[in-house]
Amino acid sequence: MTKSKDKGPFASPVDRRPFMAMTAGAAAAAGLSGKAYAQGSRTGVDPTKWTPEYIKSIAGTENPDTAAECYKVVPKDYKGRLTYWYFGPTQASPQIEHDIDKQFWEAFKALYPNIQVTALNLNYNEMIDKLRTSAIGKAAPMVVRLPILAGVEFAAKNQLMEFGPEMVGHSPQDFWPGALKSVTWKGKTYGVPTNNETMALVWNAGLFKDAGLDPESPPKTWDDLVAYSKQIKEKTGKSGYGMVARVNAGNTPFRFMPQLWAYGGGALDEAEANPTYKSIFVNNEGSRRALQASYDMYVRDKSVPVSALTNTQNENQDPFISGNLGMMIAHPSEYAVMLDRAKKATGDDKKTAEAVVANMRYGLVPAGPARRAIVFGGSNAHVFRPDLVDGGLDVNAAKAIIAFATGPEWSTKMAWVSSNPGNVRGFRTKWMKERIETIKFLDVTTSMLPNGIPFPVVPQATEIMNIIVPNMLQNVLTQKMTVAQASDDAAKKIKELLSEL
Repeated sequence: MTKSKDKGPFASPVDRRPFMAMTAGAAAAAGLSGKAYAQGSRTGVDPTKWTPEYIKSIAGTENPDTAAECYKVVPKDYKGRLTYWYFGPTQASPQIEHDIDKQFWEAFKALYPNIQVTALNLNYNEMIDKLRTSAIGKAAPMVVRLPILAGVEFAAKNQLMEFGPEMVGHSPQDFWPGALKSVTWKGKTYGVPTNNETMALVWNAGLFKDAGLDPESPPKTWDDLVAYSKQIKEKTGKSGYGMVARVNAGNTPFRFMPQLWAYGGGALDEAEANPTYKSIFVNNEGSRRALQASYDMYVRDKSVPVSALTNTQNENQDPFISGNLGMMIAHPSEYAVMLDRAKKATGDDKKTAEAVVANMRYGLVPAGPARRAIVFGGSNAHVFRPDLVDGGLDVNAAKAIIAFATGPEWSTKMAWVSSNPGNVRGFRTKWMKERIETIKFLDVTTSMLPNGIPFPVVPQATEIMNIIVPNMLQNVLTQKMTVAQASDDAAKKIKELLSEL
């Protein structure tokens, strides 16, 4: 195989309402319902009880036999070849992600010693363009693990094979309905979810205290966040909120769309109870209020980094660990990243970093007038059509890797510090129990799942989320356009893009 690389205390009361206490609109938008899974069913998971306590209670109650399940799909002695592209750990990732990535490939090699694998770990922000070019040139990989919003584009172009959970020994019941929605195009399934994720608000309690804020109470609303960010800047001279606004970077919509949805906006109607993906919301009153809030932080208050226009989340890490950034939206892995950085620091920098780690807090992402929202994110495994694959497709090799990666064991392990298992059986495994016991704040981010909203399931989603929405944001922040002009411009571009469908 060849590879190339490009329990702490809750600082605020966590929303412990049962799953069904969320709004009907949020539940429908996430593709979830109380009837999705029943206790005692195949999964043994009941989302109507989705609280941190319930998640802890089911962890460790199932011990799956990965080898036995995989060998029902593809026998151990199968000989073949596989090309696989994915976005894995980077230089910014904590060491544990590198370790688990290595363990994943070692375990697959032990399981299927006669399948020769060529795996390519690509940069998240470069993968989609590279895949587009490769598919046109008939040099696509057999299997790709893509961000949740990207697969529909390739499905709509008829470049993916029909491929669902049943083809690798799973049941649709093993996955969140919202995740299955993301691999469905025109009634056909073209992939299997690998992991699903929601993020949380992270803040530095020490910096809050220095700014005269309650260190254990995060902003409850987005309006509060704007005010907190301003107060931190005025009282300490440091940036209040780690805004991310880079164009063509997945980090941007994952942090700005929750703000847009919270105020009642959206790109399309993806946050509504019954989305049609035909109504454009990007220039409605809610979207404009969200844009105004970002303008207020960046232009009026100057309370966020001036480099937000080119920042991804990685660029928030240095100022946060040095005590110069108050708040950001991130995965539970951010704690592991900061812990790693503190261990590597020296001298006075080490003292500062250790103080920041001790003061890290996680809580719910702020709510807005319409709802509390976060992106229902994650990744999916897809299979390219044989005629688009360099050297042709080995179907059994593709089945083997997808069965392995999307089973309860490895969908849990591969999501170790940054996500959640796509296969909901993973929540019942001993590995989930270990994660909850050892990863600080995991239960906070996991508890945000009921507030998750999937990106629009349209082939233009990548263009809308990575280009049009960030450009709209940048037009406002750079004062190239007013809020109304920028949102109307984005609406026009989305309308033109959808007309191509």
